[in-house]
Amino acid sequence: MFVFLSKFLPGFMYPVGLVSLLLVMAIFLRKRPRFQIFLISLGFIVLFIGGNRWVAMSLRRSLEWQYLPPTPIPQAVVMVVLGGGTEPSDYPRPMIGINGAGGRVLYAASLYKQGKAQYILLSGGNISWTGQHTSTPAGEMAELLKMMDIPEHVLWLQEKSQNTYEDAIYCKQILEEKGIRRILLVTSAVHMPRAVGLFRHQGLEVIPLPADYDVTQAAWDNLIHGDILDQLVGFWPNVGNLSDTTSVLKEYFGLFVYRLRGWL
Repeated sequence: MFVFLSKFLPGFMYPVGLVSLLLVMAIFLRKRPRFQIFLISLGFIVLFIGGNRWVAMSLRRSLEWQYLPPTPIPQAVVMVVLGGGTEPSDYPRPMIGINGAGGRVLYAASLYKQGKAQYILLSGGNISWTGQHTSTPAGEMAELLKMMDIPEHVLWLQEKSQNTYEDAIYCKQILEEKGIRRILLVTSAVHMPRAVGLFRHQGLEVIPLPADYDVTQAAWDNLIHGDILDQLVGFWPNVGNLSDTTSVLKEYFGLFVYRLRGWL
């Protein structure tokens, strides 16, 4: 039930869900036109702010740039890769796919081939209430890594977790059995602050290796120093910026709730 509520309730706090709620309230307040206008106006403000490139990129950068790639990259016995970057090979997909967070799988393959870890612990199960599943995120990552010539015997799978907290719990159990405390942790940069806190809370020594940076130095410089036409385009809201704002708010909400529960 907690997993369901943690996925469902925050939706009303994100821009699209919040605006939808405000509009529904406005429909039922037709006899109070001033309050109705207030709710509609508030909804427009939420969309405008949430869909603004300045807001979206600034929020995303505040999380992504908390952990930057270390130089040189350290070594460890095990690299832990968190699920979330793959799509199952459900019909009519011809094979397992990757989404916007799929860079973590490519980065893990590159790190292994550089000799940064001897083993790769792939973490990610399915959410129980979302229906039938033909595969797990951990299994999907394994299939992709094998396609990139990563040996199957170096892949350890943890397929029980339904959220990042459980990723840390179940991975700790596997690592503890093998006497391992020091890990390389690979996930998307926007997700790394929450993931690092959870794994360190389990007593593990964590070396964060983020992937999937959306806000690059070039993109940030262009935001700050771009020409006036580009600035105007970025100022007007669009769905891509709304998506970025939503993903960042999801992370901040997760950090807040996890701290309340004593998980961080």
